[in-house]
Amino acid sequence: MDSSPRTISLLAGLAIAAAGPAAAQVVRFDFDNAPVQTSLPISLTVDGLTALLSATGQGFSIQQAGVMGFTPAGFSGLAIYPNSIFGADLLIGFSLPVTNFSILYSPQELGCDDSARMKVTGYADGVYIGSNTATASNPGTWPTERLTLSSPDPFNSVVIHYDARPPTCQDYGGIFMADNMEVVLAPPPIVITSPVARADGTFQFDFTAAPGGTYRVVAAPSLSLPLTAWTQAGIVTETSPGQYRFEESQALSFPRRFYRVRSP
Repeated sequence: MDSSPRTISLLAGLAIAAAGPAAAQVVRFDFDNAPVQTSLPISLTVDGLTALLSATGQGFSIQQAGVMGFTPAGFSGLAIYPNSIFGADLLIGFSLPVTNFSILYSPQELGCDDSARMKVTGYADGVYIGSNTATASNPGTWPTERLTLSSPDPFNSVVIHYDARPPTCQDYGGIFMADNMEVVLAPPPIVITSPVARADGTFQFDFTAAPGGTYRVVAAPSLSLPLTAWTQAGIVTETSPGQYRFEESQALSFPRRFYRVRSP
């Protein structure tokens, strides 16, 4: 048997092991499972993600989307409705970190030629992550628009704020409705464990990642090679939910070998 030294390295992230992005999980809240005519705070759970909704000032409550006698475009079922004519911030916390946030909003405006500016700010355990603003592209009467925030750094809470009145239509309160929230969960980190070179020449390691995901392992003789030069290696099997094993029977025939876990 060839006894010359072998070098095998595992990569995820930037250190012991590099992984590509996991498949994004989108979670949608339409608020139709919320208790109608109940003031915030309330908590709602969809697909394992819990959202805690609260507010400043006199706050918001869950009402029929058509409580005013008409329904803003894109709204349906139940929605978040202001409790008074005085402005309030909508506060939303998530039980898991997210990387993308979106919510449909409708500011109080009647026959306006321009629209209010809304702002969303994201935080990770109270630490500022980023913010974004939106203005309805079709102003008029209770216009609607989506307010979004995306960040490579995960966040677990947002503040939705009525940021500025319309430039020329300032006769109405700084209040708004909201409905149809969507978030994208931050993928769990890929953690590699238990690398083993077996006596039969097979190399294997285990890793944890999102259950039911599609993962592959690529390999190369040098870290300096571009990712396009890395090639598919071995077999990945999900041994139990969120637990994966990689095996390559010919790994020890290479003098130097680096591995990356990728998705997909």
